Amino acid sequence: MTTEPSATGRVVLLTASHRVAPGLLSWPAWHTLRTADRVLCADGAHPQLPYLREAGVEVEIAAPTAREMVDACAGGASVVVLASGEGESALTDGLARIAGSGRESMPDLELLPGSYDLPGARLLDLVQVMDRIRAECPWSSTQTHQGLAKYGIEEAYELVEAIEDGDRDELREELGDVLLQVVFHARIAQEDGEEPFSIDDVAATIVDKLIHRHPHVFGDASAETPEDVKAHWLRTKATEKQRKSITEGVPIGQPGLALAAKLASRVRTAGLQVSVPQGEGIGYDLLALTVEAEAAGVDPESALRAAARVYRDAIREAEQTA
Repeated sequence: MTTEPSATGRVVLLTASHRVAPGLLSWPAWHTLRTADRVLCADGAHPQLPYLREAGVEVEIAAPTAREMVDACAGGASVVVLASGEGESALTDGLARIAGSGRESMPDLELLPGSYDLPGARLLDLVQVMDRIRAECPWSSTQTHQGLAKYGIEEAYELVEAIEDGDRDELREELGDVLLQVVFHARIAQEDGEEPFSIDDVAATIVDKLIHRHPHVFGDASAETPEDVKAHWLRTKATEKQRKSITEGVPIGQPGLALAAKLASRVRTAGLQVSVPQGEGIGYDLLALTVEAEAAGVDPESALRAAARVYRDAIREAEQTA
């Protein structure tokens, strides 16, 4: 609830998030606007102005100085300044200087957020930045899905490395790089002449999929254990995909250990009895070890990477003592 102005008046600096549609202001913001003696805005093109005027709020286009604001609040007047992103710092700094002199009674100064960002709101900024880069950057404007594919792989590996290192700052940065790949590809897809789709379509697709595959969260099904959840997921996925073979949908281009482990997981989940091919050479030995690891609940790719990191450290130690 907003406070009543003091005998020396009140200056209210009203802010609003540019990520929220104009006009969607909080009740305290609307109440303050309607009961203020004056509402000022330095920007004649401020996005809130049409909505305020439609609601009957009279707004003066003016950028008063701190001295003028103090005088305007004399006698207990309440003045609202609609923040426009420019000039507010000069106003508040000026008021602070006048107050610092100690020679005047100052109006109360209040910062009132009229709207707040919801979780995920900064993603809107990313979409806007990507739109501009796609339109204006000589390199980005010529990229294709095919040309960007290698970067998606690189960023995924860098994300895995950040996770393995346990570096929180690096993890945040690499997650951003992976997110950029998603937004970039969606922006390119938006330009397709035959089957365009946007980042909103991408988000809608995954939202629908998550809801459909989590009936224990969004429906009447129950799941008490992680195993129950996985069983729900696999049943729903099988119904959706209607695949003729359990090998369908396994990317053949992924790293060898990950590929072998994924195939072994499909076999085990389906309850099939498939003998591991026997043959000469290290490839068959690695395949057998991979199938054995998967059956034991060990991710062979992660296990080999962990061992390789130990090997790397041993190499560095040997280099120092050589």
